[in-house]
Amino acid sequence: MKPAFSVVFLTTLSGAAQGLLVALVGVEAALRLGLLSASAAPSQMFFIVGAAIAVVLGGLGLLASFFHLGHPERAWRAIAMWRTSWLSRECLCLPAFLACAAAYGVAHWFGSPWSLAIGVLGVIACGALFVCTAMIYACLRFLQEWATPLTMVNFVLLGCASGFTLATACAAWLAPTLTAALAACACTLTLAGCASRVASLRRNARLRPKSTVQSATGIKGPNVVQKSRGFTAGAFNLREFFHGQTPQALQRIKWTFLVGAFAVPFVLMVLGAGASSVGVSIALFCAACVTQYSGLVAERWFFFAEARHPQNIYYARAS
Repeated sequence: MKPAFSVVFLTTLSGAAQGLLVALVGVEAALRLGLLSASAAPSQMFFIVGAAIAVVLGGLGLLASFFHLGHPERAWRAIAMWRTSWLSRECLCLPAFLACAAAYGVAHWFGSPWSLAIGVLGVIACGALFVCTAMIYACLRFLQEWATPLTMVNFVLLGCASGFTLATACAAWLAPTLTAALAACACTLTLAGCASRVASLRRNARLRPKSTVQSATGIKGPNVVQKSRGFTAGAFNLREFFHGQTPQALQRIKWTFLVGAFAVPFVLMVLGAGASSVGVSIALFCAACVTQYSGLVAERWFFFAEARHPQNIYYARAS
């Protein structure tokens, strides 16, 4: 498939925002349940700034999605098929998540005792949004690379990993007592995300197309050789269903995201957690955030490019 950067940014930005809100609510829940000592309690500003960042990231993701529309002024119609369409459900869940994240920040701004309840609603919205976003792709059975439970696992783990990395950077600045715990969670999620993504790569490498040139063309001969791509000029089929990159380029992108999204951020977070200087720690965690997000952009591009649409068998000359 041809990756659309609008969707790449939508899914990575909103995923990081979701993971960040989960981290914030997790910290507050741990404090309320006594899993963290009162001395480790962060200031309200930690939650306010974190919620604001989540809203900004989610808002940027929502804005990016409009660039994928041929007629942005008709975007409201995307929710019309919510009973059957995962895309329509995503369009409903994303604003709901943003509203919950904003309300969570406002609740902490005013010191409301209902902040945790609002946060729990936000986490539920996060879960629904993760499911809807992942199922847009996992429900497409004819794209074997996506039609697997690993698609949802990867969306959840990678979103949470990037969100917890952001939360760790915020903690290093506003709540140093939480830095070690959040860094440990971020590292664990990063490793889990790496494991699940490698598992999906290995699975997809073993896939074989269910369709052949014979089944695509309806010609039953044993030795069918395609001589024409079906078009003498450019067409939608030739533009939108193939990424246009060489196998060597795909290999480079794959190793780039494996290193950028997982290996380098993990090392930076370990170094940041062990740094004696607060300034150095903040710098390392911020570098981990930037590196990981850049790697996840490459990962999401590869996710789309990796899917081999069956129509490319017929239009093999285009690829």
